[in-house]
Amino acid sequence: MCPGAVDAAAAAAGEGKSVCVMDAAGPLGHALVDRLLRRGYTVHAATYGRGGEDEEEEDREAAAAAGALLDHLSRGGGGGGGDAHMHRLKVFRADPFDYHAIADAVRGCAGVFCMFNTPQDQARCDEVTVETEVRAAHNVLEACAQTDAMERVVFTSSVTAVVWNGAAAAAGHSGEEEHEHPLVVDEKCWSDLILCRKFKLWHALAKTLSEKTAWALAMDRGVDMVAINAGLLTAPGLTAAHPYLKGAPDMYGAGVLATVDVDFLADAHIAAYESPTSHGRYLCFNNAVCRPEDAVKLAQMLSSAAPRSPPSDELKVIPQRIQNKKLSKLMLEFASGVYGELD
Repeated sequence: MCPGAVDAAAAAAGEGKSVCVMDAAGPLGHALVDRLLRRGYTVHAATYGRGGEDEEEEDREAAAAAGALLDHLSRGGGGGGGDAHMHRLKVFRADPFDYHAIADAVRGCAGVFCMFNTPQDQARCDEVTVETEVRAAHNVLEACAQTDAMERVVFTSSVTAVVWNGAAAAAGHSGEEEHEHPLVVDEKCWSDLILCRKFKLWHALAKTLSEKTAWALAMDRGVDMVAINAGLLTAPGLTAAHPYLKGAPDMYGAGVLATVDVDFLADAHIAAYESPTSHGRYLCFNNAVCRPEDAVKLAQMLSSAAPRSPPSDELKVIPQRIQNKKLSKLMLEFASGVYGELD
């Protein structure tokens, strides 16, 4: 099939449909909005403020986020032709605690891509962040349940909602020996809430509780939901202060430290939404950090001051204990257009 035919098929995928991306701020939100517009969807792009006490400041932050999105798209985004699709973009101001604003953003949509952009600094990620993410998940899923046109919700969670389960990445905290680690960490695993609270792993706790909240509401209200449990997003601006990376040495030692680039993550979201056989949870990463060279490369990405070579004899190759075979199968089927039976 020629490239033009492929582009036409992609554009036809969303023709006549509206979808919502919430929160549309940040690299993943930008990439998703761009892809969805190119695939023919009308996109409701909703942006949150940061939940500050000053309402005016929050409004300014949400407006700035919307402005950054529009600037990204007008410059061509990921190659989508910029202004050519802007007539199908509608920008909304939302708030994790404002159900009615969320309901306005998702009204008339056949799909919702629900994500929460956690603060990039560990110092700003705390118990309040956990409460905010849980409330956002509850309000978004409730609004989706009340939307007659809704076909599917794609909920963005995290690998941190999977790996902190006491028997795996928690080994560095608990002193367990390597042979006590599970052989495989996959979509069936959940992070341990008690452990996350004990070691103040707020990012993991927020993602675990918000995802569990979303699943509970989806099942209770009959909403078709798929979850994407993303690895560490390696986008510009990433630093070692990112809350995902709290406990990173333990994740590395347990073979579960994983990263993902924004293009792969956005494509996985599209596949999860459009594929008729997608279901449940999908671990999404395209790099498992298991070798000393991988660790050094990640450290360099986080800080230019990091060493350029592994400390001699201090790091070893770690067996990879996290797998994403389920996502690989989905992506292959999506690319080929041939879908198998549900597992």
